[in-house]
Amino acid sequence: MPTTSPVLTESPSLRIVLSTFPSADKAAEVARILVEEKLCACVNVVPGLRSIYRWQDAVSDDTEVLAVIKTTREGVPPLADRLASLHPYEVPEIIALDVATAHTAYAAWVASSIQ
Repeated sequence: MPTTSPVLTESPSLRIVLSTFPSADKAAEVARILVEEKLCACVNVVPGLRSIYRWQDAVSDDTEVLAVIKTTREGVPPLADRLASLHPYEVPEIIALDVATAHTAYAAWVASSIQ
């Protein structure tokens, strides 16, 4: 199956950044700043995560919210710096993922939304 079509195209520049937050309100607050500052095009705030992880030599089991942040390859470093400065966690999750294929118009919109 080809990775390109009239609707889909390879997307070497599009990136998805994931970050978890303690509440939807905090995630939305940070998301609004990132979008207003043109560090990303969009943030989806996804409630209902249950995170089980090791922190300070203990296993924790907490409810969290996932932020799915859309930016470009070039946008990741400034976005990550700003996200880390705004984040309430001592060690925030900031993971950038490459996007192999995307809707052509969507990828163009993301790129045009980033400063």
